[in-house]
Amino acid sequence: MKHRVMKARDLLGTLPKEMARLTYLKEIDLTRNYLNGTIPPEWGSLQLNSISLVANRLTGPIPKEIGNITTLTSLDITMNNFSGLLPPQLGNLPLIERMLLTSNNFTGELPDTFGNLTTLKDFRVGDSHFSGQIPDFIKNWTNLEKLLIQASGLTGPIPSGISHLTNLTDLRITDLSGPEATFPRLEKMTGMKTLMLRSCNITGELPLYLGNMKKLKTLDLSFNKLTGKIPSNFDALPEVDYIFLTENLLTGPVPTLKKASVDLSYNNFTTGDTGCQPQSGLNLFASSSKGNSSKTDSCFRKNATCPKTWYSLYINCGGEAVPVDGSNFDGDTDSGGPSSFYQSTNWALSSTGYFTDDNRPHDTFIQNNESILSMANPQLYMNARLSPISLTYYGFCLGNGNYTVNLHFAETGFTNGKTYKSLGRRIFDVYIQGRLVQKDFNIVDKAGGISAPFIMKLNASVTSSTLEIRFYWAGKGTTGIPLRGVYGPLISAISVDPDFVPPPDPVTSPAPGGSGISVGAVIGIVAGGVFIILLIFGILWRRGLLGQQNTLEDDLKGVDLQTGKFSFRQLKDATNNFDNNKIGEGGFGSVYKGLLSDGTVIAVKQLSSKSKQGNREFLNEIGMISALQHPHLVKLHGCCIEGNQLLLVYEYMENNSLARALFGPEESRLKLDWPTRHKICVGIARGLAYLHEESRLKVVHRDIKATNVLLDKNLTPKISDFGLAKLDEEDNTHISTRIAGTYGYMAPEYAMRGYLTDKADVYSFGIRVLEIASGRNNTSYRSKEESLYLLDWAQLLKGQGNLMDLVDPRLGSDFNKEEMMLTINVALLCCNVTSTVRPTMSSVVSMIEGRAAVQELVSDPNALTNEIEAMRKHFESSFGRKTGESQTQTASTEGRWTGSSTSAHDLYSVNPDSTYRDNRNERNCANCLDS
Repeated sequence: MKHRVMKARDLLGTLPKEMARLTYLKEIDLTRNYLNGTIPPEWGSLQLNSISLVANRLTGPIPKEIGNITTLTSLDITMNNFSGLLPPQLGNLPLIERMLLTSNNFTGELPDTFGNLTTLKDFRVGDSHFSGQIPDFIKNWTNLEKLLIQASGLTGPIPSGISHLTNLTDLRITDLSGPEATFPRLEKMTGMKTLMLRSCNITGELPLYLGNMKKLKTLDLSFNKLTGKIPSNFDALPEVDYIFLTENLLTGPVPTLKKASVDLSYNNFTTGDTGCQPQSGLNLFASSSKGNSSKTDSCFRKNATCPKTWYSLYINCGGEAVPVDGSNFDGDTDSGGPSSFYQSTNWALSSTGYFTDDNRPHDTFIQNNESILSMANPQLYMNARLSPISLTYYGFCLGNGNYTVNLHFAETGFTNGKTYKSLGRRIFDVYIQGRLVQKDFNIVDKAGGISAPFIMKLNASVTSSTLEIRFYWAGKGTTGIPLRGVYGPLISAISVDPDFVPPPDPVTSPAPGGSGISVGAVIGIVAGGVFIILLIFGILWRRGLLGQQNTLEDDLKGVDLQTGKFSFRQLKDATNNFDNNKIGEGGFGSVYKGLLSDGTVIAVKQLSSKSKQGNREFLNEIGMISALQHPHLVKLHGCCIEGNQLLLVYEYMENNSLARALFGPEESRLKLDWPTRHKICVGIARGLAYLHEESRLKVVHRDIKATNVLLDKNLTPKISDFGLAKLDEEDNTHISTRIAGTYGYMAPEYAMRGYLTDKADVYSFGIRVLEIASGRNNTSYRSKEESLYLLDWAQLLKGQGNLMDLVDPRLGSDFNKEEMMLTINVALLCCNVTSTVRPTMSSVVSMIEGRAAVQELVSDPNALTNEIEAMRKHFESSFGRKTGESQTQTASTEGRWTGSSTSAHDLYSVNPDSTYRDNRNERNCANCLDS
């Protein structure tokens, strides 16, 4: 007997070690059974060619003895419960071509011995718990044709050695954690048919060579941070069936892609008049450049007139309309597709993805249950909506307030009993209003069995009339039980109810002949109402409360702020009545940490009601941020305008500002190593490149400094405070304006002549980089004689050839000197006196990442000194005060200079409060230097 093949028979028991006696055995195939136990080590004595144990209940580690089977060409143990470390002995298999290890519980790193597996053609690891980076030794697998690394536990970035794998036709690397990285070099893989690099933290632009992959059938680059325009040669791809670019930062006009299924939702395109209306095979939902905070709302407003405000939402996902317990569930029977958007009266859905490798000509996105369900309200579970990757439901025209969301689930894709059809694991993530509320959700585990109902009860806060519920498959769970292509989110029904008493519906006139309120009753009500109103007016008049000036709310009435709305009561509750939660203070108000009812941590900026300048900056900041979205710009959740109260609600930044991290009191500083500082420089540069060149609105920030760069929990920088920002229309060479910004960071031509271009931000960025590299504050380290000490000092050291003396001594010698020198030279180039010589921010990004050479300047050594001295005299004469004080000084468009430890516009101050210090001690300091 040479072949032992027993597939899909639901065999029970364990793997027999006695098989080792069948010395002539070449193949063991026990795919899709109900076997348990471990792989017998005795099998290592056989001269097998193939082992396939797919879809069983097998456990334990892989025996090291399997590495002794020198004749083995294929090992497939997908969809089991194997665990432990992979034995290094597997790296000794000299003829192995297929090694499929997906959907198990392996841990540890891939053994270095795997670098010896040069005969591999197909390698798959996914849905497991490996650790460490994707190893660079994969470059040795030059015969590889298929590589799958999906939710494996391995981290990025994708190693550069992948460019050696020129025989690849199927590359799937998805759901990869780790640092941001640019697109890998794949231009030599001309035979590529399936390319999936989904959710891999990839930044930068789409490479042109993708349009030259003439055999490409599937391109999935969704859920990354890609920027720029889609290359025009994409439409020339002759074989492509699917293009998924969902949730990136792509800009420009929507290209004409005449393909079967294209998903461009959640981007920053210029969509024109088509908006997000459903188009055959093209999903453009929330793809416009209007800013993420208002994209969805404006999309719905364009396609629906909101005939009324709803205070509940009921959807029978995948099924017909049905009444349940007095509520009418809407039907949801749209057939959907790989890239689809469907809109109903006050809700819509968007779906992304197709079921890979299922060998079916057409995917089905609604699952129908044929069996009898013994549960309450079974009509809600007879059908379910499916999606391979991402499924999002939106409720719109909703009244603002807090709601209870009930998500109804029942797993009907698997079968009960001792069969392999019961072994499937459907795992996905659940998001409410963009916040992850349930990671690795498994319906069967929560419900206690197959075909059993489970209702997930969640809280949601609706602040802009829109509710978003998203289900996302992050690559985990089985994909081939009972058949290939069974995976991804599944939802049976959605019900949403208010946590408050909705206002009554407007009273309408009764129909002719119908019963209504009598004429006498109407007269009595009106007379009584008039009397009460006159009485109230009389009391207010006597108390002197009439005839007062309009409130700020009155002044701003009718202004479309294009962002979420919060009530003052909501923010009082979130910040504990603005008590003991202060995390910053600026000239226009204070900043508080808050917690919304749905668990979202926020930063609330409360502007003073006394300053008209604050009002203007309030509007300017809302207008700017709501129209801009980028990983390196702080996110605005919304605002509150009630009476004279003006508040902005931002995402909370755990590590406060860069100024505090570098220059704050000793106990609040962060020990930032050089890789982290370099990452911060790159992040700021990318944010500015987006503002200047990539966003629909071309924006000059005007106040780039350390207090306006915030750091999240991962120390990712985000630019904040757009109160002074100016629009830079492309037709204008410059903007003539009165100066506004912070002395020491303003470019000479702007500070002295009001000549404003985006190169003013480039100058400020250069100063910022010098501060990061040196650890010194440009506006604190100066005497009366030399008010721009840091830049002067850097120029002096460069002339002496001692530029490394600028480096922060806290870094010691533990940094990449070549990278440090390059970064400082880029900073000096940005600080050139002549604005036209300064590079664009996109060029800065390329230079600072080492992808472009740094231009070497030969300039007049006296030019900078003369310009600085002229600036100093200009400010002393213009503002009647010396600039040598050790304070940050901010020039305003409407008044005198303000001096304080932080700018009047800072979101967070440099000096931390006690709460911040306490929280800081609990932080993960993985990026810190050893003290």
